Amino acid sequence: MARVSQEHLDARRRQILDGAARCFARNGFHATSMQDILREAGLSAGAVYRYFRSKEELIEAIADEAFGGIRAAFDQAARTTPPPTPDVLLGRVLRRLLVDEVPGGDPRAFARLVVQVWTETLRNETLAATLAEGYGGMRLSWAELVAAYRAAGQMKDDVDADYVARTLIATAQGFIAQQALFGDVRVEVLEEGLRALMSMRDPSIS
Repeated sequence: MARVSQEHLDARRRQILDGAARCFARNGFHATSMQDILREAGLSAGAVYRYFRSKEELIEAIADEAFGGIRAAFDQAARTTPPPTPDVLLGRVLRRLLVDEVPGGDPRAFARLVVQVWTETLRNETLAATLAEGYGGMRLSWAELVAAYRAAGQMKDDVDADYVARTLIATAQGFIAQQALFGDVRVEVLEEGLRALMSMRDPSIS
């Protein structure tokens, strides 16, 4: 029997995750069954269960993938000299997540899925641990970026790096929430808005 290539395995896994993401975004986690996911992905039960044993594993895989993509973008930026400013970096990360590499192919649906993941962590300890690990990783990545900003003379050192990290993560989370609730939120809006805020000066300082 011919061996199945890694490329084929990866494509099949992608097919399952995209189908699950569409189902979850459309109907919610609890109203979606594994049968729904099988139909959406167009695969047999055996094909799907080879990769994921349960709906919970699919949810966790989607969450892991989202955090992995964000963390990779942050880590890449931290290695750039000088590092991109927050407006450029957040735009790059969110464009990758919500435009270029959207699981399921629908930006608003995926944003709704992310919001569902946040809510699900209140009752699912495994997912809560995944979220906490991803959030902690992003805070560390941003703290490294703050250090790079300071080394390049782009930022003063009078504010804790973690404060900056948490504020910028909150900005990204707010953008995703807007996309989930209202749709049609272009990444350029975030980039331009941040750029305007970053250009502000305190008039009391001469």
